[in-house]
Amino acid sequence: MRTAPLALAALLASAAAAPAWAAAEPGEPAVLVFSETAGFRHESIEDGIAAIEELGEEHDFRVEATEDSSRFDDAELARFDAVVWLSTTGDVLDAGQEAAFERYVRAGGGYVGVHAAADTEYDWPFYGELVGAHFDSHPRIQPAEIRVEDRHHDSTAHLPPRWERTDEWYNYRTSPRPDVHVLAALDEHTYDPGDGAMGDHPIAWCHAVDAGRAFYTGGGHTAESFTDPDFLRHLLGGIRTGLGHARC
Repeated sequence: MRTAPLALAALLASAAAAPAWAAAEPGEPAVLVFSETAGFRHESIEDGIAAIEELGEEHDFRVEATEDSSRFDDAELARFDAVVWLSTTGDVLDAGQEAAFERYVRAGGGYVGVHAAADTEYDWPFYGELVGAHFDSHPRIQPAEIRVEDRHHDSTAHLPPRWERTDEWYNYRTSPRPDVHVLAALDEHTYDPGDGAMGDHPIAWCHAVDAGRAFYTGGGHTAESFTDPDFLRHLLGGIRTGLGHARC
């Protein structure tokens, strides 16, 4: 069940160590799309923002996009039900902003990581827990088959048991499987994973972080991802997970 913004504000206000949060704006659920980069910048970011804005219009959630990390404070984050980290890279938040985002998630906020969100904040332990796994390497862009492990989750229920698509397939430093609910995994026999082959290779997952919700998908490197109906529906299910409208 989604934690209502007002309830989230009340919860944080009652915590002695945390300041009171402003109440979220009334009306539609609100999503902040964050795409600041301190490393490689994906050309598909603008396509991703446009696609999420269109999803919001079609599915009744409000979208704001920013690359301004100064918005990561208690009052500003309380305006949103979920934050999408869209191919962020590198160290994008300072210590105070990290602490505010951790409070936000632990108290019931939603996190949605897309593609290079896994190439972000390597030295922040909470973010490592949140994203589930950090980027290690990638081979060339190529088609691959994805085994859909959860045929009922909102992000994967529309997909066939084996989903073939073309993208830049990340290898991760560790498998997130022990700590998350894996939704889909790459079949490494169907493409060349390069020197970073993982064997068991999750590519989309979700999990709870205290009262908060986290979803990650490794897709989304290519601009074409954001015009692919199956990927867009997958992303929508991830956003709905972050909002608390879909179970993990």
